[in-house]
Formats: sequence, structure tokens, C-alpha cells
Amino acid sequence: MRYLDVVTASADVAATSRRSAKVARLAALLAAVPPAELRCVVGMLVGEPRQGRIGVGWATLHGARVTPADIASVEVGEIDRVLDQLASTVGAGSQRAREELLVALMGRLVDEEQRHLVRFVTGEMRQGANDGVVTEAVAVAAGVAPAVLRRAVMLLGDLGVATERALTGASLDVGLTPLVAVQPMLAATSASAGEAVGATGPASVEWKLDGMRVQAHKAGDTVRLFSRGLNDVTAALPAVVAAVAALPVEQLVLDGESLGLDEDGRPRRFQDTMSGLDTTAAFFFDVLHADGRSLVDEPLVARKRVLVQVVPPRLVLPSVETDDPQVADAFAEQAVLAGQEGVVVKALDSTYQAGRRGATWRKVKPVHTLDLVVIAVERGHGRRTGWLSNLHLGARGPDGSFVMVGKTFKGLTDELLRWQTAELQARAIADEGITVHVRPELVVEIALDGVQVSRRYPGGVALRFARVRRYRPDKSPAEADTIERVQGLLR
Repeated sequence: MRYLDVVTASADVAATSRRSAKVARLAALLAAVPPAELRCVVGMLVGEPRQGRIGVGWATLHGARVTPADIASVEVGEIDRVLDQLASTVGAGSQRAREELLVALMGRLVDEEQRHLVRFVTGEMRQGANDGVVTEAVAVAAGVAPAVLRRAVMLLGDLGVATERALTGASLDVGLTPLVAVQPMLAATSASAGEAVGATGPASVEWKLDGMRVQAHKAGDTVRLFSRGLNDVTAALPAVVAAVAALPVEQLVLDGESLGLDEDGRPRRFQDTMSGLDTTAAFFFDVLHADGRSLVDEPLVARKRVLVQVVPPRLVLPSVETDDPQVADAFAEQAVLAGQEGVVVKALDSTYQAGRRGATWRKVKPVHTLDLVVIAVERGHGRRTGWLSNLHLGARGPDGSFVMVGKTFKGLTDELLRWQTAELQARAIADEGITVHVRPELVVEIALDGVQVSRRYPGGVALRFARVRRYRPDKSPAEADTIERVQGLLR
């Protein structure tokens, strides 16, 4: 299939807001894709290369753009092969080698293909064709029930593989197989544990650890561990491998969290956990398969009974079962006091909806806010070209200066981007590459999950998961939060 056919379909999808029209257009495209190219095309549609990370960023891609070709001649398979080469190019001289590969490819692409390739590889598709729309289109093209296809995607852990099976007539009754990663179930959010219990009914209220999500598979003497993104992390977690290998079960699939603990048994900060994965411990909160029996369709209350039978208590995440909001709130408060991130409230009758953010699981964790000052901003790229986007944030120092504690471009709507671009351009005092330094006059309210130790910033701390809530024209820079307050959020 010509690459231009995929690019044109993507443009058509972006041009309509009707979901039914998006699905119909993509279904028509997918029905015409040769079987060998299906996984690649699906990746192109959802903005996720089949190869995963290929070591190429936006700047490299943009720099590789050359005069476009006049005639479209590149096939999808050729794009896929170049991405394979990019992903496998490592070591000394790899950056230059990647640039040469990209320049050679770009020179054969017409303008719209070049622009699509940049968006595809950088995850900036923004065409209104997310995984759900593409999955529905695959179901239409294959003539299968969407629910059947979604289940296959869940159990295979890969939309491209499920698409290949569906459109080649292979069975979608794949089941859950140990050693094959499945997409993890995700949680919606609630403001409090009590509110969450009110929505779910009888629930298991469980500690939410600030660690690394781990899916553990065991088949005989073989143990494999997968991250939330379904990457194989077995080699990075030897202590977890040993713990799973010792369980007296022949076949097992567990869902849990890997967490570092200090000498007093309290959780280490997330960055410390991630920098010392080889010594982390695992705590499990769900079991998806046990000795030949798939449990994903069983209610949580039944899965928990199996969990405590196959996993020793020291490896099971602390929880309480209740339908009382006050009990849930008290347990959540105790979790935070114990140094945990919060709780997850799970309906006891919920099945394991892999890959979905269902209403039957709800996470609750404290959200911190800080009033910080914008001290610089970076010029946007990709879809944000022409705007000032990534904010440099400062906390008030003891001498009245502002100490940088992080950056963020999250939470910015198009309207807010336009406003802040005009306001910050009016306050610009110096340019340094892509960075525009500004007079420290605008106060912005930032939501964050916490802070971590950082050698990058002079205040010794950096914001975690920072996102813009709103600008505060009612506050002067002298009323911004101090660096001491930011440092005080360290756990």
C-alpha cells in the first residue's frame, strides 16, 4: 500500500468531527491493507510506531526535512523498514546514522507525507483517531463484534496484532496466556475515598503505591515481568523475579507494584525506587490467572480470595473491604500517613477490564497546588509552532529572586496558549535558542502530584506531573509560594 493512502485517510479523519464518518473512512482503508502491513498501518493511525521508541525526537525529524518529492512513490513497507533500521541503530555515530536514514527517506516523500511522518513518530497525530476509534474501524472492516475485538486486544496486549488476526480471519478467541502481557486495567479518579465508595458500592479500598506498575507472569520455571507500557522489565527487577519464582504455583499472572523501601519499611520516593529497581520489593493486588484458570471475568471479590491463597500476606497490598464512606476515608488517611500516594477504590463485583479506565476502579490521592512565577518560556513545535508553550516555573527565593523548580506545557488549552503567548511576548527580555526569558510578573497556579530531589535545578527539587490550572492575575509575584514551601513537599 502507498504511504500516501494512509496519509490521505488520516487527513480525511481529521477533517470530520463525526465518529461514524471517522470509523467508516478508516474501515475502508484497513480493508485494503495487505496483511503484512496491517500492524504498521495501525501504528500510523494511532501515532505509535510498531517498533516502539526509535530514538528519534521532533528536532531530529524536523531537521531532516528536505525539499519534498513531486510524486508519491513510497510504500508503507518501506517506511516500516526504515523505522526498523532507526530503532536498531545504536552506539557511537548512531545519531548521524539516523539523520542520514531520515534525510534519505524524507527526500522521497511528498510534503503531506513528510508532515505526517513527523507527527506519527513524535506522537503528535491529533487527528481524532484514538485507539477506540481505530478498534471500532477494525471491527467494521473485519465484520466482527466490537466487544469481541476489544477483548482480543486486551488479552493480546497489542491492537496491531489483534487487527492482523481479525482481518486475516484468524480466531479472536485467544484467552489469557501466561508469559503474554495483557493491557493493565486503569482507574478513573475521585476526589475522596468516601465519594468513590458512594459511586462503586461495596469495595476494596487499597493502598496506592508510588512505585512502578508490574505485571508478573510465571509458567513453570520461567518468570517474566512487564511494565504498565507492556515493556519487558524482567532483567531490571531480580528481587521481584525471585519472589514470584518462589510461589508454589505452576502458572500465574499477577498485577501489582514494585516499590523501594527504606530501613524503617517506609516507601522511598518514586525517583529513588526507579534508580534502584534491582532492590525493590513487589506488592500484588490482583491475580488474572492461576494454574490454568483465567480469572479476568471473575468478580474482584473472587480474585482476591485466590490472591491470598497463592501469595503470602507480606506480598499482598494492604486493603479494607467496605461500603462505608467514613471507613474508606479513614483508611485513605492512614495510607497517606504511612507514606503512600493514596488509595484505589475497587468495586468488589468488578471484572478485570484490561486496557480500560473503568468507573469501577477509582484512584484517590492528594493533589497539591502551588502559585509559581513564569520566568521563561520555550517556543512550541509541532502542533504548537508559533506559540510560546513550555513554561519555566520559579518559586520565590529568600532574597526576592525566583528559583526554578520545573517546567510544564500540560493543561494548556488553545485559548490559554494564545493568551499566554501574547502576554509573555510583551514581557520578553532575552532570547536563548528556543527559550524566551521574560520579566517575572505572571503568577500561575500549578497542580502537581508532589516534588522530588533534583540536581538539575538550584532549589534542589523538581515538580512531579505539573500541569497548569489557571493564571492568577489577582496575585503579585511577591505573593508566589516560596522555595521553602516547595521543598517542604518532599516526602
